[in-house]
Amino acid sequence: MSSLFDVYPLFPIEIVQGKGCNVWDKDGNEYLDCYGGHAVISIGHAHPQYVEAIARQVSTLGFYSNSVINPLQKQLAESLAEISGYPDYSLFLINSGAEANENALKLASFHTGRKRVISFSKAFHGRTSLAVATTDNPKIVAPINETDNVCFLPWGDIDAVRGELEKKDACAVIIEGIQGVGGVQVPNKDFLQGVRTLCTETGTVLILDEIQSGYGRSGKFFAHQYADIQADIVSMAKGIANGFPMGALLISPMFKPVYGMLGTTFGGNHLACAAALSVLDVMKKAHLMEQVQEVGAYLIDALKELPGVKEVRGLGLMIGVEMNYPIKEIRQKLLFEEHLFTGVSGTHVIRLLPPLVLTMEQAKDAVARIKRVIK
Repeated sequence: MSSLFDVYPLFPIEIVQGKGCNVWDKDGNEYLDCYGGHAVISIGHAHPQYVEAIARQVSTLGFYSNSVINPLQKQLAESLAEISGYPDYSLFLINSGAEANENALKLASFHTGRKRVISFSKAFHGRTSLAVATTDNPKIVAPINETDNVCFLPWGDIDAVRGELEKKDACAVIIEGIQGVGGVQVPNKDFLQGVRTLCTETGTVLILDEIQSGYGRSGKFFAHQYADIQADIVSMAKGIANGFPMGALLISPMFKPVYGMLGTTFGGNHLACAAALSVLDVMKKAHLMEQVQEVGAYLIDALKELPGVKEVRGLGLMIGVEMNYPIKEIRQKLLFEEHLFTGVSGTHVIRLLPPLVLTMEQAKDAVARIKRVIK
């Protein structure tokens, strides 16, 4: 009998419907979604403008290859440049976050002629060949992915970064705008600025992985913008198309494109672009980044007051609640007793990544549900 390759531990829940920040299972139970499917749902489940954009596009043309003109790609590049604060950067479209980082690292190596990459402890950049090699989790790195070309440095240690970059053999530093899997760790402003300066001085490409922390989730379009720096390449995915598979790179003008240098079959297809354009339009019209700042600030302050909380980290609606004890039982109770979807980082951190449309009322409801479980 045929079966799925069993690599995912599954909750015994079948979600069949979603609207805004709520989802329903096949038995009719309603849940408040404070995880957004790994931060993928940005403008809410089944947003009417999003649904209409995809339906309209697929009824006309769902897909054709990158061998022909696709004006939706140009529209997306212009809209993204306007809202992101990267007006003179080029856009390259792919299908996922791992693929975005894969191409970013490849482009950095092409540009510099170097092989080494600097990454950081507890980093997560994806599961494909180069991306997983820069991910600090030996359990998911297969022997074929092992390489001496990646150096993991302590998070926040600028002296260690300086020591490695002064060798001038690294093609790139890759760092998350906010570490997600690593426990929602926000990089220090001085540290990010120091990394930017050192990369410039040593001719090293600075790649900001904003796959989870970008697209308005932090309250700014990219989390690294709190440090007032610009990256050479920014990788994006997750919230970019509200659940439609898509990834992207913003690429500095210092990189010169060559035919065949990068490529993709499905990246930037008509459906994906229609979805992504609707996301940006909703974000602008609904002023979602301002809403994220307000609701996120409330959540962070309120969660700090709960019993058993050691520390609350994050920005906007990317929040990690570190408890004084393991949270496996807490997460189970939140899901099955309080009908609240959350995530985890390691054994002690509850991770909240709700859709950006989360209201203040829903945020207060979420805090109340968490409080009932950890009282």
